Amino acid sequence: MPVRSADQIIHKAAWLYYTHGLRQDEVAKHLDISRASVAMYLRRAREIGIVTISTSTELFSDDVLARETEDALGLETVWIIPEDRQAFNPSVEMPVVAAAAFIELINKGDRVGVAWGRTVYHIADVMPYADLQGVAVVQLCGNLGAPYSYRPDQCTTEIARRLNAEGINLYAPLVLSSERLAEELRREPVVREQLLAITDCQLALYSVGGIEDDSHLVKCGAITAAEMHALGQAGAAGVIAGQLIDADGQWLDCAHNRRCISADLDSIRKIPKRMLVVQEDSKYEPLVAAIKGGFASHLMVTASMAKRLLKRAKGAGLKHT
Repeated sequence: MPVRSADQIIHKAAWLYYTHGLRQDEVAKHLDISRASVAMYLRRAREIGIVTISTSTELFSDDVLARETEDALGLETVWIIPEDRQAFNPSVEMPVVAAAAFIELINKGDRVGVAWGRTVYHIADVMPYADLQGVAVVQLCGNLGAPYSYRPDQCTTEIARRLNAEGINLYAPLVLSSERLAEELRREPVVREQLLAITDCQLALYSVGGIEDDSHLVKCGAITAAEMHALGQAGAAGVIAGQLIDADGQWLDCAHNRRCISADLDSIRKIPKRMLVVQEDSKYEPLVAAIKGGFASHLMVTASMAKRLLKRAKGAGLKHT
């Protein structure tokens, strides 16, 4: 059931106080209310049981815009991060909400696939500590050079550490120097077994990358800015787990993808719960491509991004077919 308007401020107060650890006077300042009102709202939050992280995420998932976005895009769950600078800063809130929602989606014994990038790295950095023994966190794509930040193995290892889960890293480069080497490495028993194991995942966590000159693939040296520009001209629209997709979310037949060591995109699509987290406005077109390609069953975006998606859906349509 959607959060009622009268309950919004209670959820906001509970989120800021219990999740971010703000003092009551700080919560009062954020919400522009009196400290006495904060105390009253927190008491009410305890009475109705919304003092935990999991129930506080209702503030971001149980509203009209989230429901409309779910219906329009054919998704199971959508979380909306408001751009209310008085109470919420999307760059701060999104990783925290994503980490909480991610944990809610994990069941005992699950195998969880994790990709890479700044968004996933920030989610890992604020992931609450939990004891999820029996859960395995699996790296979805090959690794990058040591100097690059937000490496896939760092994301996988940190999330596994925070959850007290087993971490399974993919010890192979993301991109090989030749297609022949990539094909041979995929046939290596250890790598082949790890890539096949991704089909057993019940949940995946990732974002979608862009194809601009300062994208992660360019920054990490996997591809040059000139090559990325040419691929954009050839139809590239976004990046999923290190691989380029076209405007319909399909694998792009190009040299980069053929040299890439990563989960098969069809295998990712078959994962039952696919949590896609996108914050930057610049990722609108890559996000549209990812949704068309079936890479999201669960989506977290800002309110402004959700409105853009709804407008697009009412025109050409965005549901995965």
